[in-house]
Amino acid sequence: MRQEWPGSDAGVGTAPSGWVTQSHASPSTQALGALATPLGAMSLRRTVAAPFRQRGADRLAESEFVVAVSLDRDWFSPDQAKRLVDVATGEGLLDRDGDALVPSFDPASVSVPDDFSPDEAVVQDRSPFERVLDALVESGAEKQDAVAAINRLQADLALTIDAAAVLYAHRQGLDVGDVARRALEES
Repeated sequence: MRQEWPGSDAGVGTAPSGWVTQSHASPSTQALGALATPLGAMSLRRTVAAPFRQRGADRLAESEFVVAVSLDRDWFSPDQAKRLVDVATGEGLLDRDGDALVPSFDPASVSVPDDFSPDEAVVQDRSPFERVLDALVESGAEKQDAVAAINRLQADLALTIDAAAVLYAHRQGLDVGDVARRALEES
């Protein structure tokens, strides 16, 4: 399946020759919009880091984490907070150790501004394409250039958007093997 060129928010723009344009946003355009806002991985990382920083702990009981983001900070409902745990675990930001949650990164290294409040979109799973694109942007790649190159690979090699993104990242020297493995497990 071929995705159309994400030239603008509405999917309309000056498209390179051979790209499909439509008047509605494609999945890849929607992914770009999500990553262009503070809803990408950094927001998820901040959301996960906050309870650990608040309590000065390197591990929390899952129930303690849920209370911290739902009742203490009033960011999510308890059900959404449990979903956040699942998403963060799936993204590799949290590991389960019995009843405890352990971050896979140093929460103290993540800045959590006082006025930070995550959007509810952080409790939604991101596709492998979105995760790879976010990693590419974090490594310094220009988002629009990366999407264009991924779309070219997808069309030239008849790959899925996820496979093209992983291949492009690999060619750029970025290790996204964890995303590729999770994508294989999910399919």
